[in-house]
Amino acid sequence: MALYKITVKLPVFNNGVRLEKGMQVDVVMASAAHYPLHYNRGQEVVNAFQRIYGVDLRKANAVSTAHLEVVKVG
Repeated sequence: MALYKITVKLPVFNNGVRLEKGMQVDVVMASAAHYPLHYNRGQEVVNAFQRIYGVDLRKANAVSTAHLEVVKVG
Protein backbone atom coordinates (compact mmCIF):
# COMPACT_ATOMS: atom_id res chain seq x y z
CA MET A 1 0.00 0.00 0.00
CA ALA A 2 1.10 3.54 -0.69
CA LEU A 3 -0.14 6.82 0.79
CA TYR A 4 -0.23 9.94 -1.39
CA LYS A 5 -0.96 13.54 -0.40
CA ILE A 6 -2.67 15.49 -3.20
CA THR A 7 -2.73 19.30 -2.97
CA VAL A 8 -4.25 21.98 -5.22
CA LYS A 9 -1.35 24.14 -6.55
CA LEU A 10 -3.23 27.28 -7.65
CA PRO A 11 -6.79 28.61 -7.34
CA VAL A 12 -9.10 27.28 -10.06
CA PHE A 13 -12.59 28.39 -11.07
CA ASN A 14 -13.89 26.39 -14.00
CA ASN A 15 -17.40 25.24 -14.98
CA GLY A 16 -18.83 26.59 -11.72
CA VAL A 17 -16.37 24.64 -9.56
CA ARG A 18 -13.97 26.53 -7.28
CA LEU A 19 -10.75 24.99 -6.00
CA GLU A 20 -8.60 26.95 -3.59
CA LYS A 21 -4.83 26.71 -3.33
CA GLY A 22 -3.88 24.38 -0.49
CA MET A 23 -6.96 22.14 -0.57
CA GLN A 24 -5.53 18.74 0.32
CA VAL A 25 -6.59 15.09 0.51
CA ASP A 26 -4.87 11.82 1.31
CA VAL A 27 -5.32 8.83 -0.99
CA VAL A 28 -4.27 5.27 -0.28
CA MET A 29 -3.38 3.20 -3.34
CA ALA A 30 -3.31 -0.60 -3.25
CA SER A 31 0.09 -0.68 -4.95
CA ALA A 32 3.03 1.72 -5.00
CA ALA A 33 3.12 1.16 -8.77
CA HIS A 34 -0.23 2.92 -9.16
CA TYR A 35 0.09 6.69 -9.61
CA PRO A 36 -3.13 8.23 -8.24
CA LEU A 37 -3.80 10.62 -11.14
CA HIS A 38 -3.32 7.95 -13.79
CA TYR A 39 -4.73 4.79 -12.20
CA ASN A 40 -8.43 4.40 -13.10
CA ARG A 41 -8.40 7.94 -14.57
CA GLY A 42 -7.77 9.43 -11.11
CA GLN A 43 -11.07 8.21 -9.70
CA GLU A 44 -9.67 7.75 -6.17
CA VAL A 45 -8.55 11.41 -6.14
CA VAL A 46 -11.90 12.59 -7.56
CA ASN A 47 -13.74 10.58 -4.89
CA ALA A 48 -11.57 12.00 -2.10
CA PHE A 49 -12.16 15.63 -3.12
CA GLN A 50 -15.89 14.94 -3.49
CA ARG A 51 -16.03 13.33 -0.05
CA ILE A 52 -13.96 15.96 1.79
CA TYR A 53 -14.85 19.21 0.00
CA GLY A 54 -17.93 18.39 -2.09
CA VAL A 55 -16.26 19.49 -5.35
CA ASP A 56 -16.06 17.63 -8.66
CA LEU A 57 -12.51 17.68 -10.06
CA ARG A 58 -13.65 16.22 -13.38
CA LYS A 59 -16.19 19.01 -13.92
CA ALA A 60 -13.42 21.52 -13.19
CA ASN A 61 -11.06 19.68 -15.59
CA ALA A 62 -8.48 19.60 -12.80
CA VAL A 63 -7.39 15.95 -12.68
CA SER A 64 -3.84 16.68 -13.81
CA THR A 65 -0.41 17.61 -12.54
CA ALA A 66 -1.00 21.13 -13.90
CA HIS A 67 -3.49 21.70 -11.08
CA LEU A 68 -2.54 19.09 -8.47
CA GLU A 69 0.70 18.29 -6.68
CA VAL A 70 1.12 14.63 -5.76
CA VAL A 71 3.56 13.63 -3.02
CA LYS A 72 4.16 10.04 -1.93
CA VAL A 73 4.12 9.96 1.87
CA GLY A 74 4.53 6.31 2.63
